Amino acid sequence: MRTADDAALHAFVEGRRTALFRSAFLLCGDRHEAEDLVQSTLVKVVLGGRRHGRLDNIEAYARKTLVNTFIAARRRFWRREQAYGELPDRAVDSPDTDTGLAVRAALARLTAQQRAVLVLRYWEDLSVEATAEMLGMRENTVKSHTARGLAALRAEMAEELV
Repeated sequence: MRTADDAALHAFVEGRRTALFRSAFLLCGDRHEAEDLVQSTLVKVVLGGRRHGRLDNIEAYARKTLVNTFIAARRRFWRREQAYGELPDRAVDSPDTDTGLAVRAALARLTAQQRAVLVLRYWEDLSVEATAEMLGMRENTVKSHTARGLAALRAEMAEELV
């Protein structure tokens, strides 16, 4: 039984790692932080799967763990520090457009909860009800975070694109 559960967890990690990384990147806006966030999430998912036996909906468990890990990390005071190291010798070519960069920069200026709601609602394509359940919020709270987050994004994008 343990071998079948481990195989299922391994298949999930292999199949969904990239999708979790995309969501993590939209949440935090930094490639390295997103990789760390996904790694922490997958460790929690694997340990949770082993501890609880069989998870009924491993996809939902992983998404909820990702968002909760992100929000918990933002609450820590030391996360506000910025580390600066040596600059690379040459710039990295980026396929991102200016609009994509502007949207991610605007997302980064939102609160962690607004960002989580917007990523779950519009990137993960979850309903209001599913987002509320995943974040442990009331549906009206999800709606208000969505409205305020979108208003802030519109204002930021209006300034960026002018």
